[in-house]
Amino acid sequence: MSSAAPDEITIAMMRELLFSAVVCDALDSLGYRNQSPRLQFATQSVDSVLVGRCKTTLWGDMFHKDPKPYDLELKAVDSCQTDDVLIVAAGGSMRSGVWGELLSTAARNTGCAGAVIDGAIRDLAKIKQMSFPVYARGTSLYDSQDRQRVVEIDVPVELDGVVFSSGDLVFADCDGVVVVPQAIETEAVRRAWDKVHAENRTRDAIKEGMLATAAYEKFGVL
Repeated sequence: MSSAAPDEITIAMMRELLFSAVVCDALDSLGYRNQSPRLQFATQSVDSVLVGRCKTTLWGDMFHKDPKPYDLELKAVDSCQTDDVLIVAAGGSMRSGVWGELLSTAARNTGCAGAVIDGAIRDLAKIKQMSFPVYARGTSLYDSQDRQRVVEIDVPVELDGVVFSSGDLVFADCDGVVVVPQAIETEAVRRAWDKVHAENRTRDAIKEGMLATAAYEKFGVL
């Protein structure tokens, strides 16, 4: 693929070339220095980079019987569009597994690209078999019924103080999760694209024997 940034960088192209760390660097260069939650999303079902647009859900813990336990949860999943990424803002709660095989299946059917869960999931083996990208804080066997539920959809939510809004671009991989506000998306993606190619040139030069200091002085990236 050419190093020159094309006029339009599609989500498919981002999945092929970009990754969370380089996007975070691009955001830093634009003065957006708090776009990645400092959280460990340890439960991963695939090794590829998840890229898409946020579809936010805000969750709350509950301690009473709920007459409509899955109402907004199912509405959120069913309303997903192609390349959406479900953002589950559950405050890191381990009270129940709020995501599992059935929701992964339903989400995939809508074209949803994956999910980022600030909380627990279950059915991990089944999700892995599906190769559906899910990044979560951990696992819990408990069903969410009467334990947790969606209280709002498509509202700005926070994960470790980082704001995610529906429509924002989100990247997730083994290094972490980073969100790109829509207002600076074009410039941030272009800078990330350019930095990837600059890093590739630097790496190749070091492989060929150039000292790291000399490579940094020549290419200006590390």
